[in-house]
Amino acid sequence: MTALVVPLVLLANGLAAGVLVGTQLGGWPLLAALPPRRYVHAHAFFATRYDPFMPVCFLGTVLGDALLAAWAPQTAARWAFGGSVPLVLAAVVISVTRNVPVNRWIRSLDPEALPPDFADRDPRPHWGVWNRGRCVLAVAALLANCLGCGLLL
Repeated sequence: MTALVVPLVLLANGLAAGVLVGTQLGGWPLLAALPPRRYVHAHAFFATRYDPFMPVCFLGTVLGDALLAAWAPQTAARWAFGGSVPLVLAAVVISVTRNVPVNRWIRSLDPEALPPDFADRDPRPHWGVWNRGRCVLAVAALLANCLGCGLLL
């Protein structure tokens, strides 16, 4: 079982962390620099591309890590895989409570008819901080998973 689950966990966690790192390196700087109308259009485009992909990756990581934390053949590896679970769950909580509501709101806006108070409600400063937090958590989880994998080799 370990030989099947470890690669799947590394794949799911690696994809999730990679998407978030890519967002931090390219997507976020672009979104932060755009004028409001173009930002709303671009954000809605990005958000619809990542929304079932990221939840599947996070869920696969949590389920696989939970299995490995219970059944990996070495205690140290079990601790490493188990240590990834709260990191990914924290990223999921941020996603559900912070990023998803922003994504929904932005998708509901017409870029050509923004609310008059958009400048006051512009979610970019907060969204950027929360997205960075998810990125750090996903990469930390990936490091824990790589450690667990290395301990099994």
